[in-house]
Amino acid sequence: DEALRVADQQTGLTFSVYCGELAEPIRETAEALHDQLPSPLDSVLIAVSPNQRVLEIVTGRRASKRLPDRACELAGMSMRAAFAGGDLAGGIITGLRMLADRARVG
Repeated sequence: DEALRVADQQTGLTFSVYCGELAEPIRETAEALHDQLPSPLDSVLIAVSPNQRVLEIVTGRRASKRLPDRACELAGMSMRAAFAGGDLAGGIITGLRMLADRARVG
């Protein structure tokens, strides 16, 4: 919760994390979850399904201007490395910090 609050505060974007099963097709399911957020244009969703071994990062239209695909890919790579080591929470926190650092205002 603290990592989410800090990311939101530093960037002006809204970060959310979903951890659980994702129906096929995975990307479309993550995008549908993102679209349900209160302000999807300014939101970033990190969707993780440990059992399926999948991770999706979905950015809204305005959020994507500050978080290009490459930044999301790098955060995803770091998160996957932590997940592979058995650190789900640490991986998510690392990803949040990387994304917030990239999207930081000012």
